[in-house]
Order: sequence, then C-alpha cells, then structure tokens
Amino acid sequence: MTHCETAPPSRTSPPAARRRRAAASLCVLALLPALTGCFVDTEKPELALDVPGGYKQGRGTAEVGPEIDWWRGFRSRELTVLMEEAQTSNLDIAAAVARIMQADAQAQVTGAALLPNLSGAGSATRSRTSTASGGSGLDRSSFTTYLSASYQVDFWGKNRATLLAAQESAVASRFSRDTVALTAMANVGTYYFQLLAAQDRLRIARDNLAAANRILGLVRERFGAGTANSLDVSQQESLAATVRANLPVYEITIAQNAATLAVLVGRAPEHFAIKGGTLNTVAMPRIAPGLPSDLINQRPDIRYAEAQLVSANHSVEAARASFFPTIQLTGQNGAQSAALASLFGPGAWFYTASAALTQPIFDGGQLLGQLEQSQGKQLELLQSYRQAVINGFADVERALVALEQQTRRERLQAEAVRSAREAFQISESRLREGIVDFVTVLNTQQTLFTAQDTLVQARLARFLAAVSLFQALGGGWPPRIGGNPA
Repeated sequence: MTHCETAPPSRTSPPAARRRRAAASLCVLALLPALTGCFVDTEKPELALDVPGGYKQGRGTAEVGPEIDWWRGFRSRELTVLMEEAQTSNLDIAAAVARIMQADAQAQVTGAALLPNLSGAGSATRSRTSTASGGSGLDRSSFTTYLSASYQVDFWGKNRATLLAAQESAVASRFSRDTVALTAMANVGTYYFQLLAAQDRLRIARDNLAAANRILGLVRERFGAGTANSLDVSQQESLAATVRANLPVYEITIAQNAATLAVLVGRAPEHFAIKGGTLNTVAMPRIAPGLPSDLINQRPDIRYAEAQLVSANHSVEAARASFFPTIQLTGQNGAQSAALASLFGPGAWFYTASAALTQPIFDGGQLLGQLEQSQGKQLELLQSYRQAVINGFADVERALVALEQQTRRERLQAEAVRSAREAFQISESRLREGIVDFVTVLNTQQTLFTAQDTLVQARLARFLAAVSLFQALGGGWPPRIGGNPA
C-alpha cells in the first residue's frame, strides 16, 4: 500500500514549498492507480448453463471433433476449390472483416480517455491602437507558444470499464466474422450439392425419356400389328411427354445454383463456370460431433454471444462509476513575448495548472436510467447467450437425427430402385415377347422413374444433413495436443 506524509507548515523558501507541494501531488497520483475501480461493484450474473454430458443421438460420442478443413472429407476437388475461393473472395466475409476494423478503431478511440491529452499551439498577433481614441498609435506585437495537457483521473474505473466493453465488442466482431464465414461455406456446400443433384436428376430424366420412347416404339409396333389399341399409345405418349416436360425444371435448377455459387465466391455469373458431376462420386465424411461442452468453445455464434455479454458487464461497471466524482487535471506551459527574438528568453516562460472535481448532484434520474438501461441490456444478453448455447445443442441433435435417418432412407430407397429396375426390365422383355399387358409395363415404368428420382433426393438430403451437422458444430475444430484443446 502506498503511504505518503506531509510535514506541518513552516517558513521555507518558495522553491522548497513548491517542491513539497509537487511531492504531495505525486503521492496522490501514485495512490490513484491502486484505487482505480475499487469502488465499482463488478458482480456478474450467474450463467447457470445446463451442459449435457453427451448428445442423445450421438451414441458413443468421441471427444475429437471435425477437422479444420472439414469440406475436404467429401473428396471433391471442385468443392474444395470453391470453399477456398469463398474464404478469400466472399463479399459478406469481406464486409465482416471491415466491421472488425471499425470495432478495433472504436476500441482505440475509447481507450484514448485513459491517456493524457497533449497538444501544442503557437500564435502571433500584431495590433495598432487608434490615435483618434486617445491611443498612442504604436504597433504592438505578441508571440505565444505553449503546450497544453489534460488528464481525467480514472479514479473509479469508468474509462477502463468503457475500454474493456469496447474491446469485448471488437472480440465479438471477430466471432461475427467467423459466423458469417461458416454460413457462407455451408451455403457453398449446400448449393453445390443441390447442383449435383439437379444434374443427376437431369441425367435420370433423359435416360427415362429414352426408355419411354423405346417403349412407345414397341407399343406403336403392336398397334400397327393390331395387338394394342390407341389408348395404350396415348398413355405411353403422355408418360414420355411428362418426363420430357421435367427436363427444363432441372436445367433451371442447375443454372440458378451455379449463379448462386458465383455470388458466394464473389464473382459475376457471366464470368463463372462450374463443371459439377454427380453425387455418386462424392464421399460422405465420417463426422465425430465431439462433446457438448466443447461446442460452447467452438461455435462462433455462441462465442459472439459470450463476448457481447462480457461487454455488457463492463458497460454496467462504467454506468455505476458515473455516479462518482470526475477528477480533471489540466496544465499549460509555454512562452510569451512581444518580440520573436526573446520568445524563449528569460522571463518569457509561464505556466498554469488546475485540478477540478465534478460531482453529479441532481440530473433528473439520467444516470440512474443509464445504469438500469445497461443492467437491462446485460440481462438481455445473458438470456441471448443461454439461448445460443441451447440452440447449439439442439442444432447438433437435429443434424445428427437427420444424418442418421437420411442415411437409412437412402439405403432403403436404393433397394427400391433395384427392385423397380428389375421389374421394368422384365416387363419390357415380356412386352417384346407379347406375353404381358401394357398396363403392367406402364406401371413398372412409372415406379422406376419415381424411385430413381426419389433416390437422388434422398442422397441429396443426406449430404445436406452432413453440411448442416458441420455448421451446427461450428465448422472444423483445432487438433488436440495431449488430450487438451490446442
């Protein structure tokens, strides 16, 4: 603890008195940092988070989460290129980076209140009095130069709390950028897989159109031979026309998803080309969801809500400190002379020093209202943080359920396609032999066409569930070293 004593008044020379007063002032200034913030109540609200030990859907949940570059697990070179390009060229991410710059600058502006304000100035004036008013009519010159310093003593910690609040807001802006980046990359994966699925559905539709036209040729041959009627021909023509009418729908989906991908990588659709392919060549990565307790540290939206809450805590501290006096120290030191040549000579120097203390007495409840407003914001952000945590757990559970069930659905639908294809092949061969009625062939065609299209949709839903799970987990996690998060 800093301790200072001053001697009783005595007859001393003016320089000695000035030295004693300066020593006393330095003693007071030395005490101030030790007392800064001591009178501010820094009590924080309880978080009371309910963190489960594991995910209900994730049986045998491992402690290791997904890899940092999680998109590589799909083993698609084109998707990897798009993801990397989105990281560097996505305009939403670029805007989020600009917001980080703004938040850092605001923290710098706020922190300036903790440091002295030093400025310098100089002036030169020349005047002449009027002889008509009884003056001497002489020219007068005045030259002045000085340094001015001011400092607000942060005795109660208000300025420091305000700085900490601004710094936490800057931290929150970084997590906001991570959230934007994760959303953008999840969108790249979503629209890329939708494009591949549309290409698969287009290929299947064209194959089905060829099969429908082949059957139509057989029906027309039988109609010419008198073994089929005009209704059989019309029904097959209708089926072929229906399949043909679906082709533009898939082409629209492909073009629109390509345009969306162009925007996600920050390029004009006219200057963007994508090859695509098929979902059949895309691998399904093995996803380890990790532990729910790790999710709090990995999801950027949860970290954003946490940083906002910490910023609100410091804002409450600053609002409480506003009730206490404000101590302002100011001083000037410079030179003034009637001649420029003697501006810095003996006797030209001057100085002024002052200290001011301002105590709010009556403000109509303004300070109290500001404190209650800060406390209300603090409670709001506390609930938002809790909600973000709960939503994070729920997002992972929903994604795990969707991935497991869509995987099962795809497997069952693949079996249905195999059965439908076998039935169609048998009915087509028997139609050629003339030992099956056309209604049976028509039904097997429709069943196969529908089953194939549904299989592609089931496979797409499975990949979208995987992307949603990666997004719910907060993207990729850093590797662990020695069993602890790196």
